[in-house]
Amino acid sequence: MREKFQRFMQGRYGADNFGRFLTGICMVFLVISMFSRNQIWFLLALASLIYNYFRMFSRNIAKRYAENQKYLEMTAVVRRNFFKKKNELAQRKTHHIYRCPDCRQKIRVPRGRGKIEIRCPKCGAKFIRKS
Repeated sequence: MREKFQRFMQGRYGADNFGRFLTGICMVFLVISMFSRNQIWFLLALASLIYNYFRMFSRNIAKRYAENQKYLEMTAVVRRNFFKKKNELAQRKTHHIYRCPDCRQKIRVPRGRGKIEIRCPKCGAKFIRKS
């Protein structure tokens, strides 16, 4: 059965980031439709699901790739900020992150060193903080 599906999907576009986004939108619309008496939410969920499957099974790979690149381009700033915040939260276990009082540059200092004098690498300002 697996080989049959692989043969069927050969030459087709498949799943990508925009497809995962459409699936998420579909799920959101379905949850809203469960609590709403308005059938428009269910129709929107169905439309996004149908469009997602149309994209997955499409043989026009160049056009689907261009759609995905446009989606990635439009969401690049949001994704970049999300991963920056995620990385900062992961580093908070081992480092303090301070801002320079003069130039607002972020400075990462290891935890557990007591009171230390921090020198900003950008503007050279010095300030004292507890690490």
